[in-house]
Amino acid sequence: MADTQNMTGIKKAAMLLITLGEELSSKILGELDDDEVQDISREIALTKMVDPDTMEAVVEEFYNMLLAKKFISKGGLDYAKSVLTKSLGPERARKIIDRLTKLLEQSSGFEFLTKIEPKQLAKFIQNEHPQTIALILAHLDPTQAAESLAELPEDLKAEVAIRIANLQDISPSVVKTLSKVLEERFESISSYNVEVGGVKSVAEIFNRMDRTTSKQTLERLEKDAPELVASIRDMMFVFEDIKRLGQQAIQEILKRADKNTLTLALKGADEELKNRFFESMSKRAVETMKEEMDYMGPVKLKDVEKAQHEIVEIVRELDEEGVVSISGGDEEQYV
Repeated sequence: MADTQNMTGIKKAAMLLITLGEELSSKILGELDDDEVQDISREIALTKMVDPDTMEAVVEEFYNMLLAKKFISKGGLDYAKSVLTKSLGPERARKIIDRLTKLLEQSSGFEFLTKIEPKQLAKFIQNEHPQTIALILAHLDPTQAAESLAELPEDLKAEVAIRIANLQDISPSVVKTLSKVLEERFESISSYNVEVGGVKSVAEIFNRMDRTTSKQTLERLEKDAPELVASIRDMMFVFEDIKRLGQQAIQEILKRADKNTLTLALKGADEELKNRFFESMSKRAVETMKEEMDYMGPVKLKDVEKAQHEIVEIVRELDEEGVVSISGGDEEQYV
């Protein structure tokens, strides 16, 4: 099985969501804070291809972490170590417990360093004072600290190890200041390394989030990566985009859509979109639908959005079947 040890937590989370699929992923993202959604969404967009072994390894690690947390809550850390060692072996059990223990501890101030591979981290900190390196490594989980220490130049390893062993209590303000300086420095040297890749997966996830959440998240993400957001929006398809479709596509939607659902969906649409549907309906059908809209009275926004989402799902099915194309919106693209 593939080794995921050097993978960042954000990348693993992105791969896990890709594996779970758009519907479930959108629900999970809805439970995260804005910064987490932004980081994970960017990583999903930048993930072009993943080999099956790596994907399987990420899912298995996630499952084992859930088991470990369950065992810890049931019988404590020693109990969790014992059970995991028997099922996974001492090495894998130790790594899982190391990671989980670190996650359960109070924030250290150096969380951004957990996103950096050990080899890259060692290169990043090797020119710092040995005492500073010792302080940094002491705030990482033992596995990442050990692997980062191993990547340091030979003449530094022993000295840093001794200083870690002799570290005394450090003022939280010192740790906070050092963390801030290092994070700003790392961002300045790594910002040029962002690339825009496969955005289809993240666009699908955003399509399935509620409109308010997806809009707010894209607006936040746009501040840091406007080109990426532009690519995501190009691949997204929302209810209002139906007005870009040709009349034949509208007719196909009318054939498959539940009439009550379509009426509710159009209740919250603008006049242009309503007219696109009315043009493909008989005069009697249009009158009936308008009467039903009036009869509904005020309706909840969430109910309208749910209905619109169901209509968009029909459009997606038609797109997958090759009946219509939602990629461009020109009339001649529809068959």
